Amino acid sequence: MNSISANLNIMIKASEKASKILIRDFGEIEKLQVSKKSQRDFVTNADLKIEKIIIEELEKARPNFSFISEERGQKKNKDIENIWIIDPIDGTTNFLHGIPHFAISIALQVEGEIKVGLIFDPIKNEIFYAEKDCGAFLNNNRMRVSKKSVLDECLFASNTEGLKSIYPKLNLRNTGCAALDLAYVGCGRLDGYFHNKINIWDIAAGKIIIEEAGGKVSDINQFNINEIDIRAANSNIFEKMLNKLDNF
Repeated sequence: MNSISANLNIMIKASEKASKILIRDFGEIEKLQVSKKSQRDFVTNADLKIEKIIIEELEKARPNFSFISEERGQKKNKDIENIWIIDPIDGTTNFLHGIPHFAISIALQVEGEIKVGLIFDPIKNEIFYAEKDCGAFLNNNRMRVSKKSVLDECLFASNTEGLKSIYPKLNLRNTGCAALDLAYVGCGRLDGYFHNKINIWDIAAGKIIIEEAGGKVSDINQFNINEIDIRAANSNIFEKMLNKLDNF
C-alpha cells in the first residue's frame, strides 16, 4: 500500500465504518414499497445517520477541525483553517430508487485549499483518493486521467437537465452522482465533467482527485459554496471543452 497521511487514514476509516451501515440500509430500501414518503423519510434518515457516523469518527481524531456538511451545514470549531467537507450520500435519488450508484465523499480543506479528497463507492468497493502533490489512487493503484484529445471521441458527464438538446454532438451521460462522475474523470472512465450551481460537498474531493490524476479543474473559489460552476477534464481537452461550453 502506498504511504498515506494520518488525515487520509482517518478519512478512510470513517468512510469504511459508515459504509457498512449504508450498505445495510441500501439492502432495506427495496422493502419500503408503502409510499414515496416512507422511502424518502428512510433516505433522509440514512443520510443523517451516515453523516453522524462520519463526523463522530473525524471529531474523535481531530476534535478541533471545523466542518461543512450537506445536512448540518457549516460548523466552526477552534481550528477554522482545517475544514472537513462531507457529503454522506452523494446520489440520494439513485439510492432511493435502488440504483447502486452513489458514494460517500470527504475532503479536507487547509487554509482555503483542498489538500485531501476521498470518494468511496461502497457497492463496488472502490475508494478513490488523493493528496496534494502525492498523486491519485483507486484502491491503492495509481490512476490517471484519459489521454483523449478529440471532443467527438470523448465521454462527458453532467447532471444539468436539457443539455443534450444544447450540445447534441457531445457524448453525454447523466449518472445522478457528481462525486463518482469526478472520480471517473480522474481514473479515465470519463473524459470530462461540467455542471452549474452545484454544492461544494459534491465536488470538493473530486477536484483534488482529478488534479492529482493529471487533469484540470476550473477555479471553484470564486463562487458561493452552494452555487459553484465547475468544469473538469483531462488536460488535452480542457481548453477545448471550455470553448465548447462558452455560453453554458
